[in-house]
Amino acid sequence: MLGLLAAGSVFFPGLFFVSKQTLKLLVGWSEADAVVVSTRLVSSLQAVLASSAGCIIASSCGDIMEDRHPLTEAYILFATPYFLYDIYAMFLCHWHKLQVKGHQETHSGGLKAAVPSYLRRELLMVLHHIFMVAFCFPASLLWRRGKGDYFQGVLFLAELSTPSVCLGKVLIQFKKQSSLLHKVNGVIMLATFFGCRVLLFPYLYYAYSRYASIPWYSVPLAAPWQCNLGSALLWPLQIYWFCLICKGAVRQFKQHSNAHQ
Repeated sequence: MLGLLAAGSVFFPGLFFVSKQTLKLLVGWSEADAVVVSTRLVSSLQAVLASSAGCIIASSCGDIMEDRHPLTEAYILFATPYFLYDIYAMFLCHWHKLQVKGHQETHSGGLKAAVPSYLRRELLMVLHHIFMVAFCFPASLLWRRGKGDYFQGVLFLAELSTPSVCLGKVLIQFKKQSSLLHKVNGVIMLATFFGCRVLLFPYLYYAYSRYASIPWYSVPLAAPWQCNLGSALLWPLQIYWFCLICKGAVRQFKQHSNAHQ
């Protein structure tokens, strides 16, 4: 248990550091560009690992409540430190963006002065990551009591949308919004985010309703309170973020249309 936690605590920050140094030394990128791209790279890799684990776990569980897979708890332990690392990595990205834009707080108060603006901009994401560690970690590892590995595997599949989200941000960073790659990636991002995050929680309740042979609207009464609380807090976030993605897509479409008029 402690070994996997330690491995995750070293792997994700270590990969970030190696990637950043490689981009600076071999490609010649600035510190700011290397930090942002390395952060997206680590997030994408974590998403690939989580999605792969989710596919293996979900496909191996015939009984969605009783069947178990050793990868479930192993990946929970390994991936939990990622969320704490990512809070720091996102702050570094924010800090370097402020420096590039020449914001006053980066000159007058240093790193401490940048924290409030970081929290204002990324508060929901920071709270999401803290919730994943403080609530979802014990819920997934301890409170389940070995049941529902299938559902945990399906939850891992939510990360399928992350690589396209990260690629979109990198393309915007390098002013590639008008490229074909950005347009194709945008379609993939909308589809995967809607399918793997927005529809995720209704599917979990639907799957349990079929397993227990009860109406779907009765599932909240039968499900553990931890499942209902997690869904009640995480699902609205996914819907909110999906709406932001849709607004960004509409804005990009209008800008593209106006440019060709």
